[in-house]
Amino acid sequence: MMMYLDTYLGHILALLTAVTWAFAVIFFKKSGEDVHPIGLNLFKNLTAVLLLIPTLWLFDETLFYQAPVNDYLLILLSGALGIGISDTLFFMSLNTLGAGLIAIVDCLYSPFIIILSFLWLNEVLSFWQMVGVILIVSAVLTAVREKKSGHLSRRSLIRGLFYGIMAMAVMAVGIVMIKPLLDHSPLFWVTTYRLVGGVLVLMVILVFHPGRFRILQSIRAPGKWGYTLAGSFTGAYLSMVLWLAGMKFTQASIASALNQMSNVFIFILAALLLREKLTVYRILGIILGFAGTLLVTFG
Repeated sequence: MMMYLDTYLGHILALLTAVTWAFAVIFFKKSGEDVHPIGLNLFKNLTAVLLLIPTLWLFDETLFYQAPVNDYLLILLSGALGIGISDTLFFMSLNTLGAGLIAIVDCLYSPFIIILSFLWLNEVLSFWQMVGVILIVSAVLTAVREKKSGHLSRRSLIRGLFYGIMAMAVMAVGIVMIKPLLDHSPLFWVTTYRLVGGVLVLMVILVFHPGRFRILQSIRAPGKWGYTLAGSFTGAYLSMVLWLAGMKFTQASIASALNQMSNVFIFILAALLLREKLTVYRILGIILGFAGTLLVTFG
């Protein structure tokens, strides 16, 4: 039994990452019904930072890693874009579209990473990766074909898709810009400072936002506190720790493929727990999106 556990520990952790993130999205959707996206994102990031500081110590890492100042600044900028801005856009999209459709839009993350790596880092884009990108774009277009999704008007659908696509694009920029740095830096250290960058940019936005007091008060929305806390813990901390552990104990390609199952789990949980409507277009979209993601990952 222990032999099998040692062999497949990385697989299990990678799959748990997908399940954990899927539940986090459901929690965020429930919380987002009353909590402002900026407030939710700020609380999520602060919670993760507070939990990661002792985690650094447990994994024998330091908060003040010896690195050039430019590395610190680049990581903070990456977090400002990829966590502060991107996650806020993601929550805006999630609030508008619902978890089922966001699972399809989320598939765009991989193509954006591949395309930006091709343009920015001169990485080669293979034929099958191009096919995968086309499949994922087709998956998102199937969602646009829905004339009406429950109470969601076509105008709201387009707006939600725009927020989601921008979230994936900005998130990809935030990752690709530090990709060379990731090869020689402790991952918990990088993650902690990216979250700090996300916190800082949200605080700046709040200072100049006319509704800052309303945004902060929304975090304490009656009946939503449990969802906010659960989503922040599972989404910003637990899934990240599991993701790193999965990458450590198995091949990155296998872990990445199992991580992508989160989109399928989100789609299923949205129907089971949030009672979101399953349509032919949505089912076709998640199939195309998942297939395209696998091609992008392994192509």
